[in-house]
Amino acid sequence: MLYECHAHIMLDGVSQREAQARHASGPDESWVRAKLEEYKAAGVGYIRDGGDKFGVSALAARIAPEYGVSFRTPCFAIHRKGRYGNMLGRSYETMAEYRALVAEVKELGGDFIKIMATGILDFNEYGKLTSEPLREDELGEMVRIAHGEGFAVMAHCNGADPVKAAVAAGVDSIEHGFYMDEQAMSDLAASDTVWVPTFAPICNLIGSGLFPDEVLRRIAENHALELARVSYIGGVVAPGSDAGAMNVPHASGIQDEYGYMKASVSEDALREGEGMIELLFQRR
Repeated sequence: MLYECHAHIMLDGVSQREAQARHASGPDESWVRAKLEEYKAAGVGYIRDGGDKFGVSALAARIAPEYGVSFRTPCFAIHRKGRYGNMLGRSYETMAEYRALVAEVKELGGDFIKIMATGILDFNEYGKLTSEPLREDELGEMVRIAHGEGFAVMAHCNGADPVKAAVAAGVDSIEHGFYMDEQAMSDLAASDTVWVPTFAPICNLIGSGLFPDEVLRRIAENHALELARVSYIGGVVAPGSDAGAMNVPHASGIQDEYGYMKASVSEDALREGEGMIELLFQRR
């Protein structure tokens, strides 16, 4: 059985605009069922989604058992107002608003909390992120609140200092984790946090003409070195393709991700990471 530890069933791997339009009036159940059928046919039995603001992943979680798929979702991601994450979820400005969103996830039957701790990569410029990260103290309080409600925390996070802050806050998984330094890798490896590095959104863009290949290759090569280093010094890593992102199709995206990761880490290590994700992000 294959594990897809980071997906967005709302997205289609081609156009974010069209994907949002598809579900704007409510989740398109025929789309969700078609994707679940593709996952079933590909031998994917476990999916951990990153959430969306349209209720698509929540619908998928309800009907996935019909396809023999274990589907976990935060229902929606949570981001600070004005920063990256609007397409994937809901925003807050105060801790009271954040607490209310955590309560809403619980009411909706969500399985965990997803926090958008940073922006995404600028694929045109190596080392650049699209927005500033959450303050360390703010992130720590958010994780404390989520854990206090019995939720595991999935953190979208890039950059050395943000990764260090996320590990210190006690997040249960770090998604993406690009541009770490030696201390960030060391902190991550020494922690109980699982790293889901998502190579496919970078590697599958190489040769597409959408972004400079020299930048994409440099990002991918550095990420592979970081993966090898974190795994070697004892970190736990798991495969997740960010399926639905540009050029990352559902079902086949995770097969791409396994291929990229196996160049830097053993299959046994991937099995360990999958088991940890399944254990930490159990259905509540």
